[in-house]
Amino acid sequence: MGMRKSFYQFLMTKRNPSSTESVAEFANNAFYDQSFPKQSTDFDELSKYLEENANYLPSMIIFDEAWTEFIETN
Repeated sequence: MGMRKSFYQFLMTKRNPSSTESVAEFANNAFYDQSFPKQSTDFDELSKYLEENANYLPSMIIFDEAWTEFIETN
């Protein structure tokens, strides 16, 4: 089995500074978040981090949708 991408690595493929799409904004903001758990592939760890620290994420639904796509493509 090859190395799985972390969620952060997946999310970075969604970066688009000129986009107003919610997942692109999430990715843009996560890029500037110095303490984002960049190596994590754990849903609970990531959602806990985002709930407690990511004031740039207006809704956890955005994370849930990105997570679903991450799982399907990883």
